[in-house]
Amino acid sequence: MPLLNLTDVTVSYGQTPVLFNVDMAVEKGEIACILGRNGVGKTTLLRSVIGLNKVMSGSIVFDADEITKTPTYLRARYGISFIPQGREIIPYLSVLDNLKLGMTAAKNKPKKISEEIFEFFPMLKQHLKRQGGLLSGGQQQQLAIARGLLSNPKIMLLDEPTEGIQPSIVQEIEETLKRINREKGITVVVVEQKIDFARQLAQKFFIMEKGSVVANGHTADLTDALVHKYLAV
Repeated sequence: MPLLNLTDVTVSYGQTPVLFNVDMAVEKGEIACILGRNGVGKTTLLRSVIGLNKVMSGSIVFDADEITKTPTYLRARYGISFIPQGREIIPYLSVLDNLKLGMTAAKNKPKKISEEIFEFFPMLKQHLKRQGGLLSGGQQQQLAIARGLLSNPKIMLLDEPTEGIQPSIVQEIEETLKRINREKGITVVVVEQKIDFARQLAQKFFIMEKGSVVANGHTADLTDALVHKYLAV
C-alpha cells in the first residue's frame, strides 16, 4: 500500500472548486515532484494533505490510516511535515527557537535538537542566536526544512523550496533532500516550477492542469513533449 494515497479528492474554496477528482499515490521512500503552471492547484493539493484545506469528497489515506477529516495537528503527529511556500519562519525568533518549534509537532517530543540536524544543515549551527528574519532567503529555506525535519516526519511536503534562491543554494537543497531521503528513509513530495530541479531530484512526477492530475510517471518519462504541452509558459 502507498504511504500516501489520494483517491478522487475534490476541494473547493467556498463555492469554487479548485481540485477535481485527484488521484495520487506516493510510495514509502520515494521522492515525487508535482509540476504545473501557476494556479493549477499544486499548493492547494499539499495544503489538503496536511489538513489546511477541507476535502469536499474523496479520501486521503496516510500510512494505512484514513486522515481525510483528521485535524492538522494530528496529521503532523502521524508524521506529515509541511514546509510552505515563502518558508514562513518566525522572523523575530532566533534560529534556535525556530528549530525548537519544529520539535513541538513531533509525536514523541525530543528534549533537545539532534546534532544530526547540523550534519544536514551545518550553516545553522553558526547562526543559532541570530534572528531568523536576518538570514538570507536560502538560509531561511534551509531553516524551514530543518524545522520540518525536527518533527520526525515520515513524509515531507515542500512547496516551491527553490523559489527566489540563488543557484548554488538550490544545488545544496537538492543534495540535502536526497540525503534526508536516502539516510533517513523519509518520503519527499515537492511542488516545483524548475523542470531541471525536478528531473534531478525526483523519481516520480505528477503534472497538474486546471485542478486535476493530467500526467504522471517515472521522471525518466518526463519528456520534452510533456513539458511543452503542460508546463511551457
